[in-house]
Amino acid sequence: MPFGKVAVLMGGKAAEREISLKSGKAVTEALKSQGIDAYGLDVKSIDDLQAVAREYDRAFIALHGRWGEDGVVQAVLDDLDVPFTGSPMASSAIAMDKLRTKWMWLGAGLPTPKFVRVSESMPLDLQAFDLDFPVIVKPCHEGSSIGMRKVYSLEALQEAVAYAQEFDHEILIEQWITGREYTGGVLNGEALPLIRLQTPRDFYDYEAKYRANDTQYICPCGLEPETELAIQKLVLQAFDVIGARGWGRVDLMLDEQGQPWLIELNSVPGMTDHSLVPMAARARGMSFEALVREILLTTLSEKDG
Repeated sequence: MPFGKVAVLMGGKAAEREISLKSGKAVTEALKSQGIDAYGLDVKSIDDLQAVAREYDRAFIALHGRWGEDGVVQAVLDDLDVPFTGSPMASSAIAMDKLRTKWMWLGAGLPTPKFVRVSESMPLDLQAFDLDFPVIVKPCHEGSSIGMRKVYSLEALQEAVAYAQEFDHEILIEQWITGREYTGGVLNGEALPLIRLQTPRDFYDYEAKYRANDTQYICPCGLEPETELAIQKLVLQAFDVIGARGWGRVDLMLDEQGQPWLIELNSVPGMTDHSLVPMAARARGMSFEALVREILLTTLSEKDG
């Protein structure tokens, strides 16, 4: 296919930089192994993106976190007329914002756990706090579980919020869902097989995602076929409501009564040896190399953005 010269954008300047470098290296090697003229680039500025526009034909975005995944890079590439993988600017920005993602899902009638917002204009009010414990405290605009804590009491809540505020000015306190954790990959309008995530830790945190050897990834996920199909349909709805495109991943919980609850959407999921979308693709019989090629193919069909 006439891909031309491909820039794999990675690194960046977010808290997830280390993971992005690993993702970008894996993607670059997979593209090169197929004879594609691909180059891994550590991009940190608009000047870097302007250089991409001058020297490359298209971009594979492997940037995670702020600036690279939140719509900024997407907007610049769109303005520079560089085709790129993944979602356009607006949906990237929404997906990076856990709070506004939940508001959109609620507006569309999709299930997501109850929550409380904390911000400069809406500080934490312990007396008015009405969620049942445990809850999970999250920075609204971080990924990879950075800054997150599970909390069991009012006494610990204030400390957890202060910790999350080290990463973000806006905090989401979400009702904890007791049950099983799943993730659903999306590739070009199709839902990939669900993966069940199992960890001895409190939740699927940064350690469980990238460092632990005792995290279990169960695929096939063990659900009845009709249940998995219903959840895959929900995953596609959640993806569509945000306006996401190309590829991504929706994380969700299944409570003890079997009710699914949408947690968040990742518009540029990880592509490391611990990553979930490549794992789901393998379960469908697609190699890592085939997956990255399929993602890159979307840049030929239309201009993104």
